[in-house]
Amino acid sequence: MNIGDLIPYIAPTVVLLLIIGSAIKILPEYERGVVFFLGRFQGVKGPGLIIVIPGIQQITRVDLRVITLDVPSQDVISKDNVTVRVNAVLYFRVVDPEKAIIRVEDYGAATSQLAQTTLRSVLGKHDLDEMLSERDKLNEDIQEIIDAQTEEWGIKVANVEIKHVDLNESMIRAIARQAEAERERRAKVIHAEGELQASKKLVEAAEVMSVNSGAMQLRYLQTLADMSNNNSSTIVFPLPMDMMKTFMQNQNDKATDKPDP
Repeated sequence: MNIGDLIPYIAPTVVLLLIIGSAIKILPEYERGVVFFLGRFQGVKGPGLIIVIPGIQQITRVDLRVITLDVPSQDVISKDNVTVRVNAVLYFRVVDPEKAIIRVEDYGAATSQLAQTTLRSVLGKHDLDEMLSERDKLNEDIQEIIDAQTEEWGIKVANVEIKHVDLNESMIRAIARQAEAERERRAKVIHAEGELQASKKLVEAAEVMSVNSGAMQLRYLQTLADMSNNNSSTIVFPLPMDMMKTFMQNQNDKATDKPDP
């Protein structure tokens, strides 16, 4: 038997091998195959080896791993009328391959568009200070809203993270001035609290000295000792308060005893 006699058998064999090769599908552990029989949904198969009849059955592969979706920068107007550019990252995965293929044309693009609109909607309800300081709470709010709407697509949103909140130069300068004013306010409050505490201590010391005259004399002596340690040309002689009271009393008595003209 020569080669020419085998040609009529080679062609059908090749065609048969191609049909068998196209009918055999191997799906890894992280993939599932949504199978349609003459256009109608038949089932979800995989992982492993599956057989698909060419021309009669069709299969669409679905990846079940977590997908990282970068949400493009969005112009957001905050509640206090400040325009900022915000971008975020979203993590989601397919939990129901049937819904992800049948109920939405492109679940990745649909989730991206929904994330963009939700990001603008949620952040627009908050002030700029809340965007900068309460980012964890905003992440949770956005995640809950997107997850609730993508549930009917067979999508589970695991997490949403706001990456950057970009401000223009004028707003950055305004925030810097605000921070500087806040620091000055705190410094003045601390200084005022120190003055208040010092005044209370002075009042307590004055009350002690008013009760005990010896304490006043000791304070005079300490003041003189402190002044003697300094190179000062001015000498001050403090007078006891009781002496000043006696002098003032004598002046009042003289004014009272003076006869009327």
